[in-house]
Amino acid sequence: MTSPLTTSPIPDLHLPSPAAWHGALPLPDLAVLQATGPDTASFLHGQLSQDIEHLDATQARLAAYCSAKGRILASAIALRPDADNVWLLCDASVLPPLLKRLSMFVLRAKTRLSDGQATLRVLGLAGAEVQALLSEAAQAPSSTATTTTPSADAPWPVRACQGGQLVSLPAVLGVPRWLWVGPQAEADALQARLPVLPAPAWAWLDVMSAVPRIQAATADQFVPQMVNFELLGGVNFQKGCYPGQEIVARSQYRGTIKRRAVLVHSDAALQPGQELFAESDPGQPAGLVIQSAAIPSSDGSAPSAAHSALVEIKLAAWRTPVRAGSAEGPLLRWAALPYELPLEPPSA
Repeated sequence: MTSPLTTSPIPDLHLPSPAAWHGALPLPDLAVLQATGPDTASFLHGQLSQDIEHLDATQARLAAYCSAKGRILASAIALRPDADNVWLLCDASVLPPLLKRLSMFVLRAKTRLSDGQATLRVLGLAGAEVQALLSEAAQAPSSTATTTTPSADAPWPVRACQGGQLVSLPAVLGVPRWLWVGPQAEADALQARLPVLPAPAWAWLDVMSAVPRIQAATADQFVPQMVNFELLGGVNFQKGCYPGQEIVARSQYRGTIKRRAVLVHSDAALQPGQELFAESDPGQPAGLVIQSAAIPSSDGSAPSAAHSALVEIKLAAWRTPVRAGSAEGPLLRWAALPYELPLEPPSA
């Protein structure tokens, strides 16, 4: 049984219509962990929640690196440009500890892990006009298409593009989006062909996608199901062991999932890691902000004081009055997710 998330009335909060937004911008807050060598896929397969061994050059998938207690230490978009190379796109704040921790377990595996920020750049691309340009450059126009709804079953398409790798992300509010990863010179050339997309526009669309990105402020806080990771294809329950796998599997099949990620709006700023408090039980936190962004102006540029956020919340507090930061903090307004949220645990 599933239930679509309803939207609370927000008559005094203006949300922009992003249909006309288009362009490209560098994303310095996204970093790339490069893994290279003949044992790369098998090594990462045993470390991440995703099936890396069967990942090919035409697809990208979400993956989590968890603690032994099943808490996500880093989330990533995994792509495999060729058989011996895997790139993990993660928040720049978690790259150093992720690289250090994974390096501890390489041992005799023939793989080399490195910080790709010295050689690779990540660009964000969005908008129908960008899609038209990419289609003109593609041999198969359909290879530039973006998915409309995140899915646990379908990987995100990847293809070679302009000297790098182009990842098709789920569209947000009708706006197609991509990540491009490649060398600096090729990144500069691609940007020169496209208008500049304002940074507030991309950040807000990223939050509204409801695809969680774990940052330093939220590392080691959530089991994957708390942030809807398995709904988005970030957990493969058929693969072998990885750190925290037993707890993640138990949460899926033996326990009731009592916390989920949902979207909210606020008149005031929200910060990742900020605690949330339900009016019905103000003595203890009811949730945590996962990711947030200021709501931009109609052209996607100037951010306002109001914020949108993806938050983790106790289901018992969902759709009830909840405040940010303290029991007297700003009241949150519930918003609709772009995918359905199951309210019952799956059967084994």
